Amino acid sequence: MTYDQDREGQKANRLIDEKSPYLLQHAYNPVDWFPWGDKAFEKAKEEDKPVFLSIGYSTCHWCHVMERESFESRAVADFLNHHFVSIKVDREERPDIDAVYMAACQAMTGSGGWPLTVFLTPDKKPFFAGTYFPKENRHGRIGFMELTEKIRELWENQKQDIFSSADKLLSSLQDNQKKKTSAERFKESLLEKGFALSKSNFDKEYGGFGSSPKFPMPHQLFFLLRYGYRKNHNEALKMVEKTLDSMGDGGLYDHIGYGFHRYSTDEKWLLPHFEKMLYDQALIAIAYTEAYQAIGKKEYARKVEEIFTYVLRDMTGKEGGFYSAEDADSEGVEGKFYVWTADELKRVLGEDDYEAAAYIFNSKEKGNFVPEALGEKGHDNIFHIDKDRAEMAEKWQLSEDELERKIEKIREKLFEVRKDRIHPHKDDKVLTDWNGLMIAALALGGKVLGNNTYIEAAEKSARFVLKHLRDEEGRLLKSYREGEARGTGHANDYAYLVWGLLELYEATFVVEYLETALRLNDTFISLFWDDEDDGFYLTAADAEDLPIRPKEVYDGATPSANSVAACNLMRLSRLTGKSLLADKASAIFDAFAGEVNSHPIGYTKLLSAYDFYLGPPLEIVIAGEKESRETAEMLQALHSKFSPHKVVLLKDERKTEHKNDLESIAPFTKEHKEINGKTTAYVCRNFACRAPTTDPRELLMQIEDN
Repeated sequence: MTYDQDREGQKANRLIDEKSPYLLQHAYNPVDWFPWGDKAFEKAKEEDKPVFLSIGYSTCHWCHVMERESFESRAVADFLNHHFVSIKVDREERPDIDAVYMAACQAMTGSGGWPLTVFLTPDKKPFFAGTYFPKENRHGRIGFMELTEKIRELWENQKQDIFSSADKLLSSLQDNQKKKTSAERFKESLLEKGFALSKSNFDKEYGGFGSSPKFPMPHQLFFLLRYGYRKNHNEALKMVEKTLDSMGDGGLYDHIGYGFHRYSTDEKWLLPHFEKMLYDQALIAIAYTEAYQAIGKKEYARKVEEIFTYVLRDMTGKEGGFYSAEDADSEGVEGKFYVWTADELKRVLGEDDYEAAAYIFNSKEKGNFVPEALGEKGHDNIFHIDKDRAEMAEKWQLSEDELERKIEKIREKLFEVRKDRIHPHKDDKVLTDWNGLMIAALALGGKVLGNNTYIEAAEKSARFVLKHLRDEEGRLLKSYREGEARGTGHANDYAYLVWGLLELYEATFVVEYLETALRLNDTFISLFWDDEDDGFYLTAADAEDLPIRPKEVYDGATPSANSVAACNLMRLSRLTGKSLLADKASAIFDAFAGEVNSHPIGYTKLLSAYDFYLGPPLEIVIAGEKESRETAEMLQALHSKFSPHKVVLLKDERKTEHKNDLESIAPFTKEHKEINGKTTAYVCRNFACRAPTTDPRELLMQIEDN
């Protein structure tokens, strides 16, 4: 496509040559958008204009609203084109830009979100920031037209004040980043503090943490599972159980097509914000998988299978890469694809099945929720479950298995009809970091549930990413779409992909995955490590110069690269015996100890990493033929229990190449051999080794013997 291509009389702007679905959504706006780059800032300098920076992503509901109201308006566009240089950024492709200017927004306003609206000087310094603005003044909120007029007046009349204010803000942001490094040390007491705060913030009635809006927060569940394991603390596990049960039964979950929506707008998990993100599917699947190991509820295994069904059906490209997200809106209405009227259900299901569906999923004749945008009751229904399975089975005089079959029959009928609706927009770019998370989830789920389909999907994605999203020097690239990879990789890309490869190694014991994880981790350290203050920067040392070089540890919608990297470093250290890797993890903990101490539940993935660091470490080497029944029984025993401090290596004595490759990476495995031709397990806990065993039951006893 070329910049001057027309569509139904609308002239394309510069974004038409981009690959990002978000940027392409704005390619026919009358706004003279630039993608982020030198040309935009050169123009701003030459013409002495401020820069209007708009950051969002393709499945962002309020980004769509602001586009319809303002960026499609000729009046708004004419004003912007005359007085500003306008730049559009996809936050998923450029998390570094987003991190810098989101920090500015939070410093100026105390909050943030998307769309992110920022005004910059021509040298990239922010001087005003906010989020969504309506076109005209509304409900006490300044309209975008009035805002831009005020910015123009300030630029023309008080330009030096703007530059002075921008310099002060930038200096404050730089100082704040330096303060993250402290003389404090990370201590076990932070785990106690993290649990106490989680407990005080826990919603005993509906599960989850806080009130509304309520987010899944899977890494907080990871932490509670580990705290419960460490302290033999049943209350921590009950918090996880209540949350997962409520999330899975609520409207947050798509009971017809599977997969989780982004968050719940209410405390009951009923009314979701309907977009679906790949990273949520991955992280929530990991939470259910670990909870299945720790708590043993078969419903959790089924939920993992359903999430993977959705991802493999709707979010996977032919070559194996996983797509990024699905929109909340279809036909311009949020949630329209997902909700049902009673009349629709009756037509599809017939009277008998409608009665069952209405009882199971709480459908009402006049609808069962209040649409967020309308503020009034509609006639649509969001499916959710508020009754125990045993109670429902008793009502219909069915066994619980028969009840599940009845639910599945209803679901299949509705799914077939729903397929013909107009689907939400799908963001089909493949992101390295989010694919790393999904690889980790599928590999973990596959080994725990004994399902090779999931492991094979993880392997296919790993092959795709390693082939298409690495440059000639072996450095990671950011995103891939329509046959083209773009953008340099960020810290999350390295940390998440290494995580995925480590899970894939322990699911397959293909040594190549462990080797690749080590190489990528070495590249990560060389490009991103802060030699002065420790920890990983978000950007590489040779990346584009931004006003600040961000370094993040807060675990938000996704865990930070530093949190994931700390765990990766510890796992790699224990898998290989390289103590320097553990030293790097220790440096991460201490670098951010002061920040974590101020609000531990904002860093729960890092708390989980520290839990792994504390151990006691548990290293297990299985010596035996990889494909044998005896080895499979050993591994099945290992995978059946939640054991968050373990690492596992498999040494196939009968395959010389595999044996030599593993010994070169993990020299301590050289003396591990089968005993009497039988698969043998070697267990070392807290730097002391037990007698080798050929009995899976004895293996479990050794693991569980704290």
